[in-house]
Amino acid sequence: MIKITPAEIQLITKYIKDISGIHLDQKKTYLLETRLNSLLKVYDCATYKALYDKAHQDPARKIEREIIDAITTNETLFFRDKTPFELLQHKVLPELIDIRTRENARKPAIRIWSAAASTGQELYSICIVLKELLQADINHYDIKLFGTDISDAALAQASYGKYNKFEIERGLDLRYLHKYFTLSGDFWKVKDELRAMVNFKKQNLLKPFTGIGKFDIILCRNVAIYFTLADRQRLFARLAEHLTDDGYLIIGSTESLTGVSPIYGPKRHLRAIYYQKKQL
Repeated sequence: MIKITPAEIQLITKYIKDISGIHLDQKKTYLLETRLNSLLKVYDCATYKALYDKAHQDPARKIEREIIDAITTNETLFFRDKTPFELLQHKVLPELIDIRTRENARKPAIRIWSAAASTGQELYSICIVLKELLQADINHYDIKLFGTDISDAALAQASYGKYNKFEIERGLDLRYLHKYFTLSGDFWKVKDELRAMVNFKKQNLLKPFTGIGKFDIILCRNVAIYFTLADRQRLFARLAEHLTDDGYLIIGSTESLTGVSPIYGPKRHLRAIYYQKKQL
């Protein structure tokens, strides 16, 4: 494995921050080497500086996208951490459905955004929660689920909704397997009834959110931890602009908005904490 020099660490970490918003501690030598070493071989680079130079000289920005794909963790699974999905099932969704039904009994609209959707398991898990909660009544609602991520590779898998045996077994209750997935060779594919509920789009969370509208629920879990404090502050301020006044923000179980954003107030339901915008 080619070793990265201190000067290259400084150069590459700044470059990754510029293109993705991800702030890597300059002590992350091993991570950079293990994640980027394969790209050195692909592009016949003897140094990380050479890879950086080739990325800058690539007008199609293909190398840049591959660096982002390599660096982003994309660590996810179905019903990850369980508590947020219990919160959705027993508190947030029933409450929201009741509110939206009173506002528009004919066709209540529900909008949900997974801001760091990765390979799609989080959003498809929410689809399953909705299907199980509403059953045959689901067609009476105007439901749209939106997922964004910065990784092209992650979004491609999310859009196709195809998972191997290992990915399926990580978190998915087997009673949902044949109900919502079909076997395709060695992979399981999300059924069309779930796939039709979701839409995925590439989005750098530190860039402007253009034309996405407002959402009743925003999930931004386990991604802001990779940003600087200043970037986290800007991110959650901008997320607030796209959250309805009575909407719900769900972040990672180890994350907190204390000292990050005064816009939101924390709420607790059983073991779960969620946030809503403070009413002026």
